[in-house]
Amino acid sequence: MLEDLRIPIVQAPLAGGPSTPELTAAVVQAGAFGFLAAGYKTADALGDDIAVTRALTAAPFGVNVFAPGTAADPATYADYVDGLRDEARRHGVELGEPCFEEDAWEGKLALLEADPVAVVSFTFGCPPPEVIVRMQAAGSEVWVTVTDPDEAQAAAAAGADALIVQGVEAGGHRGSFVDTDGAGDYGLIALLQLIAARTDLPLIASGGIASGSAVAAVLCAGAWAAQIGTAFMRCPEAATAAVHRDALATPAPTRLTRAFSGRNARGIVNRFLREHSADAPIAYPEVHHATAPLRAAGRKAGDADVINLWAGQAHALARELPAAELVATLAAEAAERLQAVSGRFAGA
Repeated sequence: MLEDLRIPIVQAPLAGGPSTPELTAAVVQAGAFGFLAAGYKTADALGDDIAVTRALTAAPFGVNVFAPGTAADPATYADYVDGLRDEARRHGVELGEPCFEEDAWEGKLALLEADPVAVVSFTFGCPPPEVIVRMQAAGSEVWVTVTDPDEAQAAAAAGADALIVQGVEAGGHRGSFVDTDGAGDYGLIALLQLIAARTDLPLIASGGIASGSAVAAVLCAGAWAAQIGTAFMRCPEAATAAVHRDALATPAPTRLTRAFSGRNARGIVNRFLREHSADAPIAYPEVHHATAPLRAAGRKAGDADVINLWAGQAHALARELPAAELVATLAAEAAERLQAVSGRFAGA
């Protein structure tokens, strides 16, 4: 798949709202590669998104699936959830039920086996080898998101076709196989080098890439393509909430937090993140379900202080452009930068 790309750019899945068939179709029509997000959707809703995308383009695209984790002990999150109830009520809602579920894992696998796409990628863990073989037998490549060299080696041993190498700069949830403090605490360039020393699999670089110069940098560091998420969130085709779009255009800092979902994720610093990060437990998706009504109320009210403003460290560089124009702009910038740098070695 990667060797067939006209432009070595991959649009990240952007689960939780921004992902749309229109965004993915625009990206692949422009010569790059795009993913639909399966996360937080039913299998039927994912099937509808796949059908709409196919109606918009004949170009290949992918689907990203969350690998299921394990249930947290209710004792680890009960006090944290109880402490949020008054805030939820101030916003006119009750917290959700902090339940564990597998995000329709089996239903989505069955759908992707029956109606395969070009690539199925996995985040939050490496699926068992038999699941990888199952997707490959259906005609899909399998890409696995990794955040450290050991995860990369495990995914390669399980049969992955390529690795999405996620640096700590990346916005949204960390793709680490196990969510522990310090997991995947590698900058992208360092991580690319370390993983390339362990495996010959194609690498897709992800994290803090918002300009053509950054695309050029990761290609020079050994990546086959650059995966970009935050920079696509201001495109008109994305379903990013208005309050989130506005925050992306600011120079506000980002931090890792479990406050919104119970799993480490990078977002723009706001009041909720500052007040609740220190106490937030490792409990995903339990905390995610508990805070969902509060976050929905915040988006509806345009209150940037109570929603998860997922964003990579370079979010301030995101441009408000149609997706196809953004792909073309990033590609032109990367080509220009590569040419300029190559000229410095003309006498070597």
